[in-house]
Amino acid sequence: MNPQLKAKIIKICDEKIEKKGINVGLSFYAFFSNTNDDPKTLMEVATWWIETEKLNHFEKAIRIKTLIQALQ
Repeated sequence: MNPQLKAKIIKICDEKIEKKGINVGLSFYAFFSNTNDDPKTLMEVATWWIETEKLNHFEKAIRIKTLIQALQ
């Protein structure tokens, strides 16, 4: 995952946590606009979320942030 995408995901997780609290849940769609204008990146995140990490549809933002920060 490229550094810009990682930074975007962390930023969105931080924003959601700040607005809704530490227990807020997200799906990978939270990192994209409602239009499918970047299908390659959407599939990259979906593959990481579903196949690599085997996450549920909704996961706590704090967990996603921690997993992203741990990526090399």
